[in-house]
Amino acid sequence: MTDSMTAKIVHLTINRPWTAVYAFASDHSKMPLWAAGLASGLTPQGDDWIASGPLGDVTVRFAKPNDLGVIDHVVTMPDGLEVYNALRVTPNGDCCEIAFTVLQLPGMSDDDFKNDAELVYKDLITLKKLLETT
Repeated sequence: MTDSMTAKIVHLTINRPWTAVYAFASDHSKMPLWAAGLASGLTPQGDDWIASGPLGDVTVRFAKPNDLGVIDHVVTMPDGLEVYNALRVTPNGDCCEIAFTVLQLPGMSDDDFKNDAELVYKDLITLKKLLETT
């Protein structure tokens, strides 16, 4: 049996149609507007994207555009560690739900895991504000 990591699903409702939220949230050029970890921007490199941060350059590979609201992405850290990030937009009437699954990586303290989930929540709040005021 394989050990699993502790997971926390961070989610909220956005009062916009899911297609509009997906279109905005999956646009790599707009991610720095709401995803603090990508504030430096993304530079395309083949099928991947490069983001510079305090730990150095990371490589981000996104799910291909789809009609299911999936914006999953794998982040490869400078040390080679790959982190799978599940980000989904789900229709809910005239609105939608956006959910990000935060995983507690091996060696990550409980406090760091909690902080990571709080940062993701702040990013989703920023996304909500951007989309509900446009």
